[in-house]
Amino acid sequence: MKYPKTAPVKVIIIGAGGTGGYVIPHLYRISFAAERSMRILVCDGDVVEEKNLIRQNFVEQDVGRNKAQVLAERYSAAFGIECEYIPRFVESEEKLFQLTVPDFFKSSYQGIPETQRVILLGCVDNNKSRKLCHAVFAKQKDLIYIDSGNGEHTGQVVCGVRQNGRTTYKPVCSLYPDILDDEDKFPSELSCAERAVSAPQSVTANLTAATAVVSFLYDLLICGELKTRYVTFSSRQINMRAEMVKPRKRIARPAVKAA
Repeated sequence: MKYPKTAPVKVIIIGAGGTGGYVIPHLYRISFAAERSMRILVCDGDVVEEKNLIRQNFVEQDVGRNKAQVLAERYSAAFGIECEYIPRFVESEEKLFQLTVPDFFKSSYQGIPETQRVILLGCVDNNKSRKLCHAVFAKQKDLIYIDSGNGEHTGQVVCGVRQNGRTTYKPVCSLYPDILDDEDKFPSELSCAERAVSAPQSVTANLTAATAVVSFLYDLLICGELKTRYVTFSSRQINMRAEMVKPRKRIARPAVKAA
């Protein structure tokens, strides 16, 4: 899939924890290197805790501060990019839909040559948030939705694509439909006891997932072409397997006989 190399882009990243925390620095680095206008919006309502220092991209001085604010301020300053973040959980379909609408559209009389493209990065740790992203993806006319998910050692990163109101590449909930049946909760709905119990993850799994997400972003924003639909990985086996985009078959033109 070809992706325009000059069109302005807005990237919304939902989740600044285990995987998102490692994606964000490289997202700003890619934005710095890209020859296009980019807006980055980091969203997370969680605060840094002491236990997060083991496998997430934070330091001791960050404890007690909002994750989205910490990372957006740190890396926007490092690369001289405008700092934008939402220090709250995005759990409303209406809110997420509004965020994933382009800020501006092509308009010749206003001197706007290209419509802004939008990329949604789902770096969440619950399936209810994935269902929310899936619902918004299905409603948008044009949207790229990259979702990462992992357990202690294994996981997957899936890139869904909507173009002109059609789903070109299936999103994560279409490839893994059990997600839609999961009776999960939003982060804000969890009790203190439930928050204290989390699924085991390793820093290597988070880093591997982040590497795959960043690779998708680099191919889209720098190379201008997407050749991979999704990847599955095992950080313990140091293995990553990609499902490649299959080239379209060209229909041969019928031979024209000379008169």
